[in-house]
Amino acid sequence: MEIHESLQRLDFIVIIVYIVALLSLGMWVSLKNKGAQEDLFLGGRTLPWYNVGLSIFGTNIGPSFLIASCSIAYTSGVVGANFEWLAWWFLMLLGMLFIPHYMRTRIDTMPQFMLRRFGPKVYNFLSWYALFTTVILWLGGTLYAGGVLFSQIMAWPLWASVIFLALISLILTTVGGLVAVVVTDSFQSILMIAGSAILTIIAFTHVGSVERLITSVPDDYWKLFRPADDDVYPWHAIVLGYPVLAIWFWCTDQTIVQRALGARNLRQSQLGVVFAGYLKIIPPFIFMLPGILCFILHPDLSNPDEAFMTMVTNYLPVGMTGLIVAVLIAALVSTVDSGLNSFSTVFTLDIYAKKFRPGASPGEIKWVGRIVMIAVAILAILSALSMEGVGKDMFHLLQGIISFIAPPMGAVFLIGVLWKRATAKAALATLYLGSTVSLSIGLCHFKHWPSETFWPNHLLLAFYLFAGICAFMAVLSLLTQKSPDEEDMPTLAETYATMDEKPRFVWLLWAGLAVIMFAIYIIFD
Repeated sequence: MEIHESLQRLDFIVIIVYIVALLSLGMWVSLKNKGAQEDLFLGGRTLPWYNVGLSIFGTNIGPSFLIASCSIAYTSGVVGANFEWLAWWFLMLLGMLFIPHYMRTRIDTMPQFMLRRFGPKVYNFLSWYALFTTVILWLGGTLYAGGVLFSQIMAWPLWASVIFLALISLILTTVGGLVAVVVTDSFQSILMIAGSAILTIIAFTHVGSVERLITSVPDDYWKLFRPADDDVYPWHAIVLGYPVLAIWFWCTDQTIVQRALGARNLRQSQLGVVFAGYLKIIPPFIFMLPGILCFILHPDLSNPDEAFMTMVTNYLPVGMTGLIVAVLIAALVSTVDSGLNSFSTVFTLDIYAKKFRPGASPGEIKWVGRIVMIAVAILAILSALSMEGVGKDMFHLLQGIISFIAPPMGAVFLIGVLWKRATAKAALATLYLGSTVSLSIGLCHFKHWPSETFWPNHLLLAFYLFAGICAFMAVLSLLTQKSPDEEDMPTLAETYATMDEKPRFVWLLWAGLAVIMFAIYIIFD
């Protein structure tokens, strides 16, 4: 039976009610928060900690994540949990070091920070690079993943599914701005957690016992670190490559950082980030465990990507299936509306207001931002449709894209905030050469040129690229002099040392999370 054939009238009612509720919530929020451009882009810097944390969590969870988590768990067990349980290290860096640094400089976007650190040429490159990565990764890739899933659920063609989902996200973002995005992200995060938890509990009842759960799968299914010769995720690829992706994704990417910058003050931002860190404990238990349960109940699936929906269509009662479909829509919209808002923020504030219309009024900037959102939504739709037929599952497609986008960006940002001797000339050359090399290797990796076995794991490639790019920038910085455009900005360590108030309570929360995470790794050793 096809997925759409298993949906009953009540399921469709649940889906429709959810979509209407989502749009209504966004419009209600927009009516309560009318203002200038900051309301559209940074929420007037009024967001409380719980909205910040839930929005970071929800933005990170897309439809590809839900499907792929089950798929990886079905084929390899809990190894994919490393992408969730190691994230707390980098969220801690974001909250305790990077956010104080960004707030001290009073910036709205990541390119703006680089403008002060390295001058206008680096700033211009990063502005356009940030736009490119947002369209390809956040919007195009996510819309493609969601479109594939939604076309299976509703029996629609891929193009219709992509356009429909893009329209929902576009309406939310253009009407309410960041406040609406963050509030709906929070709502959707709660829905995703609740729906996935219910699915996990029901599926577990069909397995029957913890003993059967543990003994009915291979022993290595419960190992977080796999052998070095593992085909999917060898332990050294995770240890070396994941930090490269994580530094860029959690600490420097506009879509994530923007949520923390929208907090009403530093303490609320830090509390929101640590809250997101605690939330990262949850996904493996409710998003991956159904995949292991599916392996026990349905060991002969021809396509592991079908594990999640197999569990949904076989074990959930009428109405609950519709709820899970709504959860998937929530995951997609949460990621896409965040990407649309981030793209509009960078383009409008960093390009339009600074290059084309320096004297533009707040109202003009706000309307330009909305027009930009519509234009980029169209580009994202085209990008998503171009990914049809790439021959990779959702998770590996998006992780692979990140692996080749992250090294040059992460290297320049990290060296820029850690080392005062780094120069603008070195940064610019590194960005141009590093991005060209990284994206070219990424294309060859995706196309299997010159052969399918030529390239190592994409995480190892990310590490090699990052190490080489960092070395190149360090050497070139020593060979060049600083330009007059470069501001003598403090390093991360200097910023933290000069903070008036040390967040002892927040550090205690991070210490508690560290204890929990170390215990988890001992259990799954």
